[in-house]
Amino acid sequence: MEVRTYLKISVGVALATIALKTGAWWVTASVSLLSDAMESLVNLAGAMFALVMVTIAARPPDEDHPYGHHKAEYFSSGFEGVLIFAAAVGIIWAAVSRLLHPQPLEALGLGLLLSVLSSTLNGALAWSMLRKGRAARSMALQADARHLFTDVWTSAGVLVGLGAVHLTGWLWLDPVVAIGVALNIMREGGSLVSGSADALMDRAIEPDARAEIDKVLAGFGHQTIRFDHVVTRRAGQRRFVDLHMHMPSSWTLGRAAAVRGSVEQALMSAVPGLRATIQLLPLDVEAHFNDVEDPI
Repeated sequence: MEVRTYLKISVGVALATIALKTGAWWVTASVSLLSDAMESLVNLAGAMFALVMVTIAARPPDEDHPYGHHKAEYFSSGFEGVLIFAAAVGIIWAAVSRLLHPQPLEALGLGLLLSVLSSTLNGALAWSMLRKGRAARSMALQADARHLFTDVWTSAGVLVGLGAVHLTGWLWLDPVVAIGVALNIMREGGSLVSGSADALMDRAIEPDARAEIDKVLAGFGHQTIRFDHVVTRRAGQRRFVDLHMHMPSSWTLGRAAAVRGSVEQALMSAVPGLRATIQLLPLDVEAHFNDVEDPI
């Protein structure tokens, strides 16, 4: 399935889990189950925004965006991280109020059953989405999958906490568990925001992909050809490499261009989604584009 198909499924599952978790909160009056339902609202908003961003990222280059729209996916993970923070603040607010004014819990059995059903849905979807996100190098899909996994662990913590309330009768455990849930999803939100910001600053490609590039270049390199100034970056599902290719100045332009074309094809075959830009230079000429500092 395509990345957008997974996100559409994520929207549907989010709606289902919201209904299940809201029902669990309604029958139990548990603030920790309410916090779990609020996180599912974040799942829904995040999945919808991710779907929009992935659609934008798939657009072809145009006059205003000659390098494409691939970085749009990073806004999705950053947005989802901000939503998680907002949900966590709301959870803590509700939990503190319940901690100051405890209320008895009702129909725990039915509420816990509804929560388990929603967690099962989220867990199955998250596992499938994470595999697809890694294969397609989609940060938006991976962010949504990681958030769903967080939701699953959150629900597990809520279930343990409510079980403890049922066994001990300590009503204060319910809001304390809710606060713990909020702190946990705050951590996940911070991770998503920092990862998104880091990726927007043209982070280098993955080490295994860089190793494949070096392997290809080593296969073409010999006494008459050498490579330097190899620079890589990521932009959503797309990867880029820029480098200099030095060869004898006596070669004709046609011969040099033919070798460059072979190197480009080999690089793009070795690393899926790679776009290579190779500048041709004579062996006795060096470029020093990194020697000049950018103005502050």
